Amino acid sequence: MKIGMSFPVMVPGLDRDLVHAWARRSDAGPFSCIASGERINFPNPEVMVTLATAAAVTERVKICFDVSVVPLHSPVLLAKQVATLDVLSGGRVVLGVGVGGREEDYAALGVEFGRTRFARMERGVETMRRIWRGEKVVESALRPVEPLPLQAGGPEILAGSLFPRSIRRAARFADGLKGFSFGPSPAEVKGAFDLARAAWKEEGRPEPRLTTGFWFALGPDGRAQMAAYVERYLAFMGPGAVKAIAPTVRCIDAATLRDATREMEDLGCDELVLVPTTLDPDELDRVADALRL
Repeated sequence: MKIGMSFPVMVPGLDRDLVHAWARRSDAGPFSCIASGERINFPNPEVMVTLATAAAVTERVKICFDVSVVPLHSPVLLAKQVATLDVLSGGRVVLGVGVGGREEDYAALGVEFGRTRFARMERGVETMRRIWRGEKVVESALRPVEPLPLQAGGPEILAGSLFPRSIRRAARFADGLKGFSFGPSPAEVKGAFDLARAAWKEEGRPEPRLTTGFWFALGPDGRAQMAAYVERYLAFMGPGAVKAIAPTVRCIDAATLRDATREMEDLGCDELVLVPTTLDPDELDRVADALRL
């Protein structure tokens, strides 16, 4: 199982120097990727700009969207942006796609939330794949939308699907699963992985690539660090939900991180992308030491 790392994008204060430090130190090893997620009404940096910065200061790690909220964007422009990033990164992009869960982010961009966002995401992915194959969007245009990605046919697409119906739907258009579990909960991850394997098989697709992630805190006071992070990030769910979820988030020291990582590997996870809850880039060394990487 590969171990990837996310930027701490949901911790306020991520600046130029910190983005460079997290990217370069991840690239130095032993991590497989550097990832970033997308929010609008939050203090995180914009995902495309963040990952472009990471691509410019790294040479080895995969550049991963974790995830891009496809219905928020024009799929044509998103296809061009992702293809450009793939070219400029030397073919290192992995595209996680999802619909997000924050209605306020849709409202900020003047985009309809609603139940159709799942269908819009699927159509958007198909549009991007057509563009990456070199098909024209406008038949009368002299050229297709370019540049084409360095990876033939476009980057690997992983679906950020967490629930049974969306996992089954993802089997129609994605190359695998981009999961996440708060705890993490082995039962929850196993259920998602088993369902994905069955859904991909039913669609006649190759075995899905199975990835997941979870939050962790290895600093001097991991429990307090994690509690503050969970309260800030899940505030939209209300104090009752935060109070219920916070105690289940368990990776607050080296021992619990090792246990959770071993559990994910035993479930057949191909890549685990860890999500830090601090800006301190020394957390990378703490992870490497804890997991003996």
